[in-house]
Amino acid sequence: MAFTGNEAVLYEKRDGKAYITINRPEAMNSLNTAVREGMRGALLDLRDDPAMFCGIVTGAGGRAFSAGMDLKERTQLDQQHGVGQGPTPAGGGGDGRWTELGVWKPIIAAIDGYCLAGGFEVSLQCDFRICTEQSRFGLPEPRRSLLAGYGLHNLSRMIPLGCALYIQLTGNHITADTAAKWGIVQEVVPDRDALMKRVDEIAENIAECAPLAVQYIKRIVMQGRNMPVEYSQRMAVPWNDLINQSEDRFEGPKAFAEKRKAQWKGR
Repeated sequence: MAFTGNEAVLYEKRDGKAYITINRPEAMNSLNTAVREGMRGALLDLRDDPAMFCGIVTGAGGRAFSAGMDLKERTQLDQQHGVGQGPTPAGGGGDGRWTELGVWKPIIAAIDGYCLAGGFEVSLQCDFRICTEQSRFGLPEPRRSLLAGYGLHNLSRMIPLGCALYIQLTGNHITADTAAKWGIVQEVVPDRDALMKRVDEIAENIAECAPLAVQYIKRIVMQGRNMPVEYSQRMAVPWNDLINQSEDRFEGPKAFAEKRKAQWKGR
């Protein structure tokens, strides 16, 4: 049965795009168990629906993409199970990489407002990030005697080490302009309306590309980025053969020769 969302995560599919919205604006879209379950359901549906070519993750309310773990729920779990025991309401940020779910379709983070801790980690699991001028980023976990998850292990693989350590060791917030300068976000736009318009434009750019090629590009890059180049190239050989034998492989050059838009079939 297809996932249709829950009270904490809204899920809408429109024109081949899957919109995943963290929907706890009264709590700065903090990540609790319901968000964790909703994010997983949405990601699996995106993975399994052949009509979807791209995911877009955002937060409701205009104040925050997500301010991170729901510390009230964390405190309740600590009281029930003991400190550090029981489930962690990380909402998909720190407890399991999305690629482990086999989600190879592109995912864009549309960030408006605070993007902190586990919320920042959710955005880092997206393939790239577009944000508004008011957005702020950070990993404030050490200020609560906590360790970040995905952001602790992966941020320094994405941006210069000194920049990552500044974020990780100080717990300070950085501005949208600094995030763009350091390569965390790819574009900064004025406001939410401009944000969603720009994200839709980028999604349409992705839709112009053959879906199998896009997914295998992501898979090769993500699985090969920590390998020596020769191993990454070797890993990609059977996938390159698969693409070369696909129907879309013949459609692409043919459409170019006939001066028309390609009609992709995803096979």
